[in-house]
Amino acid sequence: MKLPEHAEPLERLWRRVYLAICAGIFAFLVAPVLIIIPLGFNAEPYFSFTHKMLALDPEGYSLRWYALLAKFGMSQPDAPFGIGWLRDMWSNSTWLNAAKNSMVIGVWSTILATTLGTLAALGLVRDEMPCKRIITAILLAPMIIPIVIIATGLFFFYSNPCGIFGFDCGRLTSTYTGLILAHTTLGIPFVVITVKATLTGFDGSLARAAASLGASPTRAFFKVVLPLILPGVVSGALFAFATSFDEVVTVLFIGGPQQITIPRQMWGGLREQVSPAILAAATILIFVSAALLTTVELLRRRSERLRGMAA
Repeated sequence: MKLPEHAEPLERLWRRVYLAICAGIFAFLVAPVLIIIPLGFNAEPYFSFTHKMLALDPEGYSLRWYALLAKFGMSQPDAPFGIGWLRDMWSNSTWLNAAKNSMVIGVWSTILATTLGTLAALGLVRDEMPCKRIITAILLAPMIIPIVIIATGLFFFYSNPCGIFGFDCGRLTSTYTGLILAHTTLGIPFVVITVKATLTGFDGSLARAAASLGASPTRAFFKVVLPLILPGVVSGALFAFATSFDEVVTVLFIGGPQQITIPRQMWGGLREQVSPAILAAATILIFVSAALLTTVELLRRRSERLRGMAA
């Protein structure tokens, strides 16, 4: 927003100071993330900039750590590239298997969190819903309670559910089901917040008009309500997926040797085998997160246009 031409010198000075403060805060938040990207192309096995990198010498940069992400764990990494090499990578590559686990757990937990969170938000915006504040506080609790406490509780809850409920429902630790349910718990609050915010500006008369024309509640929801709140639903789903894809504490508590995700693989690499390949993996995650945030912003603008809040 530009200052008016009649702005006083003090106002113009404050604007410059304000912009400088904002730029400083932005640099403070973004610099630690952006510095990882060039370090992932380091030709040397160091976590710092070399003299060649600082001099912009091409020999100081390499893709060796990105290649290591694909080859690490393969039975024959030096074999000629071909179908056999690709099969070996798909089956045995440690980082690729971690990525597959992250995708499977993230997708299924996102589906569950989006479904349950949307249903909860639809109920919370209704005037006749009792105890809305208490229910909202319970649903948003996973965002407030420290994650280590949640992970500890889930671990003991999943390890021995028989003593709590009095019947044998099996152990959920070291299983994909347990991790999916745990990540669903962490993703539901984000879906509830985004969908509820979208429903706040929703015109309820549209659903009533559909009902007056003979549409059933289910048909009115899928034909009228859902298309208008879809940007909020998808935004909540993206936040839930990002939360699952980035989560490491619950994986450490609940996951087993077969449920190693990318964050857990990075955590183990920092503790056991320090390698710039971790920075290469982090760079990929940065671009994935940037793509998700860009999608969320595009959906937000689309939602504003659908609701007549923007041109």
